[in-house]
Amino acid sequence: MKGVLVALAASVVAIAASSPVARPEDVGLSSERLQRITDMIERRIAKGDIAGAVTAVARKGRVVHLSARGVMNLETKQPMSTSTMFRIASMTKPVVGTAILMLVEEGKLHLNDPVSRYIPTFKNMKVAGGEPAKREITIKDLLTHVSGLGSGMASNADIEKIARKEGETLADYIPRLGTTALEFQPGSRWTYSPSAGFQTLGRLIEIASGMPLDRFFRTRIFDPLGMKDITFWPTDAQMPRVATVYARDAVGLTKQPTPNDTFGRNVYFAGSGGLYSTAEDYIPLGLMLANGGELNGKRLLGRKTVEMMRAAHVLDTLPGRPAGEGYGLSVRVVTNHAARNTMLSDGTFGWTGAQGTHFFVDPKEQLVGVLMVQTSIGELRAEFEDLVAQSVVD
Repeated sequence: MKGVLVALAASVVAIAASSPVARPEDVGLSSERLQRITDMIERRIAKGDIAGAVTAVARKGRVVHLSARGVMNLETKQPMSTSTMFRIASMTKPVVGTAILMLVEEGKLHLNDPVSRYIPTFKNMKVAGGEPAKREITIKDLLTHVSGLGSGMASNADIEKIARKEGETLADYIPRLGTTALEFQPGSRWTYSPSAGFQTLGRLIEIASGMPLDRFFRTRIFDPLGMKDITFWPTDAQMPRVATVYARDAVGLTKQPTPNDTFGRNVYFAGSGGLYSTAEDYIPLGLMLANGGELNGKRLLGRKTVEMMRAAHVLDTLPGRPAGEGYGLSVRVVTNHAARNTMLSDGTFGWTGAQGTHFFVDPKEQLVGVLMVQTSIGELRAEFEDLVAQSVVD
């Protein structure tokens, strides 16, 4: 036990400045049970499922587990570390959701506003096949993935025709999305919009705030929360710390071509999935949300706004949602943990990135988990959730 605590102290010291640290037992968690997370990651590495991972757990506002295992690059054998940066892909979306809700609180946006109020090309949109949309798509539609924008083969084929060009900004590109067809009538089903929906929300943030998306994130969210190493475009100094992306297939792990890291560098800021982050830089966002919108004396959102964010605006009865899992404002929401087969409490919310990154906030248990990997494995995410949950002993 002494060795575990010494290792814990060494691993979390780096985040003490932005996030308070505690012994697991001080916040009702078991050090022995938390070790099972690390053991699971090491088994996955030995099995060849992943190259490495960084895991972080916090409860009641304090970080109790931060562990780096394996390597960030199989070819160079560079060890994974707590300073390793990951392409967090769609884990960018809850940051966008937070920003939108901050502007809603300030009266600069409203959830039921039609997108066309801010970007006129989104007025009089049509559904694939030529049928007029029965109503305009709203900000809330985009946040909950029920808009139909960029949500299927037909709409994506339309979007491909107006593809973004080198050097274009959100202001240049997003208005063209309003000329494309929707996949279905707004609100009639849930279908994930991987790119178009949240890139449009990013432009709405720029319009309402009067500043580029990256600057809003930095000045209004990242700096107040002490998230120093999270960015849309890693610097030349940061790039060596970015983990390599691998896919798991029949022969093991295969290195994947990564997005063109120079296409639109420092010009285009994709709210749908453009951020890079370390585990320690993402966990303050979860801590803030778990604490009702405030962290270390800095309040980003009101408590009632966070409750609105994590409410199930879309139920699992709407076509497209899995059993036991609804959808809130930019986050999944556990509505029935038994139906979802998870140990996490009803009301737990969070999201996942395409390259395997994952986070959740269990407000009932004041519990936050962050998993950083660069290989997407659904069963790994589920196992991580349950191992974090089983560490609760109070």
